[in-house]
Amino acid sequence: MAIKLKGFYIWMGLAGSLLLFFSFVTIFNLIFDQILRPKGLLGALTDPSVLASIWLTIYASLLATLIAVVSGTPLAYILARKNFPGKQMVESLVDLPIIVPHTVAGIALLMVFGSHGLIGQFSPLRFVDALPGIVVAMLFVSSPFFINSAREGFQSVDPRLEWVARSLGATPWCAFRKVSLPLASRHILIGAIMSWARGISEFGAVIVIAYYPMIAPTLIWDRFLTTGLKASAPISVLLILICMTIFVSLRLLSGGERS
Repeated sequence: MAIKLKGFYIWMGLAGSLLLFFSFVTIFNLIFDQILRPKGLLGALTDPSVLASIWLTIYASLLATLIAVVSGTPLAYILARKNFPGKQMVESLVDLPIIVPHTVAGIALLMVFGSHGLIGQFSPLRFVDALPGIVVAMLFVSSPFFINSAREGFQSVDPRLEWVARSLGATPWCAFRKVSLPLASRHILIGAIMSWARGISEFGAVIVIAYYPMIAPTLIWDRFLTTGLKASAPISVLLILICMTIFVSLRLLSGGERS
């Protein structure tokens, strides 16, 4: 029995290794290629426009993530705890940005937040070719990752723990803040990390509503069209290395919280 079980896990590991190998080769071939030719990477590292675009990307995605956390946490809690008419429709709406083509998402956002859009024509904020437009595009595509992770976190918390807190005199808000929120915090942190990472990687929706100022993916695309692979590859590697460092650090932090 043990031999069969061992063989089963070996087979599963080999099958899974194919996907890991595919991801490894795709990403690290690009990195190693630029390490062997460090001149381009050093040029990107000292290019003010490249550094500004990367900073803008990280900053805008962080703003989008903060909005997702503030607005998405209550929604995730309601979806985890309550059954109500139309709940499946709400859950479908939450997941809809995942399946909508992102250029379509950009056009839809433009029709809402553009200068003549549903909200944009009344808003004091400018969204087209401005930071708010980048943020709403990132928020649209990344919010499902946070909401779904936070919902799973709240679902993993036994409701009886809240009932005990309520029986001891805690208000619903107090029970949520002192019981459910801390116990679901790891899922919330992971959801925030995934939402932030998804925002950084967004391109299609952003270029429709805010081609300028250029975030890193837009700058990479622009350099690829105008100069070619030689100019765009070093920026790609720099963005990968920066994001990988932050992403791995945050995942280690979230893993450390579990232990």
